[in-house]
Amino acid sequence: MLSDKQSLILASLLTCGIFIFGILEILDNFIILTILTTLFLAIIINLIYSKFKSRETNKNETI
Repeated sequence: MLSDKQSLILASLLTCGIFIFGILEILDNFIILTILTTLFLAIIINLIYSKFKSRETNKNETI
């Protein structure tokens, strides 16, 4: 799904977004929360997908 570099970029964008929007006190805005939540979910889904994908490749290599 996403490469390691893309996942790292998304994680850094999420961290910077929370920090910057928290300082500007606009973290309560619905649009900002939607964007940050989407970034967070993309990272979590990618972690789960890559974990299961690596398990499948390990099972196929041992058979």
